Amino acid sequence: MPNIKSVIKDVKKSRERHERNIAVKSKIKTFVKKAKGAMAAGDAAVTQQAVSAATSVIDKAAEKGIIHKNAAARRKSRMMLSANKAKV
Repeated sequence: MPNIKSVIKDVKKSRERHERNIAVKSKIKTFVKKAKGAMAAGDAAVTQQAVSAATSVIDKAAEKGIIHKNAAARRKSRMMLSANKAKV
């Protein structure tokens, strides 16, 4: 553990951010998993709702800087492609 007060604060902030980042990334995975499950079930209305919710969570994570904006765009794009294939 560091002795300098400002470094102690930095370590604390780093831990808090790390915990937040892990929680949000887990949330993203959960919502994407729900969307994929809805796609597999084949219900168009439920799929649309699940994809919308997952997209929202991904956008919020990118906005907060937890994931890169291009990574968010890539994840949303892949999810939309899967959703559109599931509709056909």
